[in-house]
Amino acid sequence: MRRVELLIPAGSLEVLKTAVIFGADAVYIGGEAFSLRAKAKNFSLREMEEGICFAHERGAKVYVTANIFAHHGDLEEAERYFRELDTLAAKPDALIISDPGLFSIAREVCPDMEIHISTQANNTNYKTYTFWHKLGAKRVVCARELSLSEIKKIRENIPEDMEIEAFIHGAMCISYSGRCLLSNYMTGRDANQGACTHPCRWKYAVVEESRPGEYLPVYENERGTFLFNSGDLCMIEHIPELLDAGIDSFKIEGRMKAALYVATVARTYRKAIDDYMESEETYRNHMEWYKQEIGKCTYRQFTTGFYFGKPGGESQIYDSSTYRSEAVYLGMVERTDERGYAYLEQKNKFYTGDSIEIMKSDGRNVPVLVEAMEDEEGTPMESCPHAKQRFAVKLSELPEKYDLLRTVVS
Repeated sequence: MRRVELLIPAGSLEVLKTAVIFGADAVYIGGEAFSLRAKAKNFSLREMEEGICFAHERGAKVYVTANIFAHHGDLEEAERYFRELDTLAAKPDALIISDPGLFSIAREVCPDMEIHISTQANNTNYKTYTFWHKLGAKRVVCARELSLSEIKKIRENIPEDMEIEAFIHGAMCISYSGRCLLSNYMTGRDANQGACTHPCRWKYAVVEESRPGEYLPVYENERGTFLFNSGDLCMIEHIPELLDAGIDSFKIEGRMKAALYVATVARTYRKAIDDYMESEETYRNHMEWYKQEIGKCTYRQFTTGFYFGKPGGESQIYDSSTYRSEAVYLGMVERTDERGYAYLEQKNKFYTGDSIEIMKSDGRNVPVLVEAMEDEEGTPMESCPHAKQRFAVKLSELPEKYDLLRTVVS
């Protein structure tokens, strides 16, 4: 059995550290240019270097996305950007690229850096994989539209040292491998340049050709109709099938997600993979825990996507585009002191006297009581009312650095 990598997204330095602490083998991030998530916080070169050092010290890798489709005006800047990445004291472990022009620049400027081919390149057959392998790519990311049997066919027909990466969890795009023109057409913001406005999640009505301006709702229920609103991919119940297909890297979608989402998904899939490697019985015995935990992060209803054939109507959500969540992120512990106080930045409001949960990287969820709070000056307070407020909290059990605090919604 090939050793599988758990690859987790990060849109900020805080989230990168969370991903590594909670079980990622590798993290993929975007810099301040050429990434398909222009509205994520993304990484300055200084933050990138700090994040790479943090990951490398803990045995994890960092991949940098540069997967836009480039225009003429992007090429000179791309060459400068790749040179900057290649001169970092702590270099990325790979670049993720979809555009052949950027690929050729990266091969020239960063000859010793691995290149992975993004899902945006529509990688749907083994000839495509061998094409990229001959040009020097180490890994190719599957198109979202491939079934497990098709991926297995790819594995049987590509070189042994070539790696297959596939998305196993997260949001699905309604357009082929994410190459969408809806946002560009409707808002002038180009999804293929990193500025998608997600119009596939909007509410729609129908206009009949001979009656322009007369909008006819397509009734599903009182909330409206969401014609392109796919469910979220979740393959936590199908680790054996994914491994059998020959996939080398299990990729989680979500570079716009917060630390709680990343920690929850990373920890759950980490345990599922490790349990299966121990024995299939252990994996099956813990299935209810995986499903309960994965439900505590934001999601729409789950689907298995294209893995077991083309999805039908059950993979589409017709009544709402709202995400569900069974937990609220309160903050990540930055340090503790000799008095037993933990220091953090507020992500959501909570109060003295609340019952909350410490989420630990080893899989434990520790129920605790909020006994006291202090602001930065040491003044006692009953709650933390201000977004991003830095404060100290005393809990009935002392947390550790990098523990996450959350409230579980009953």
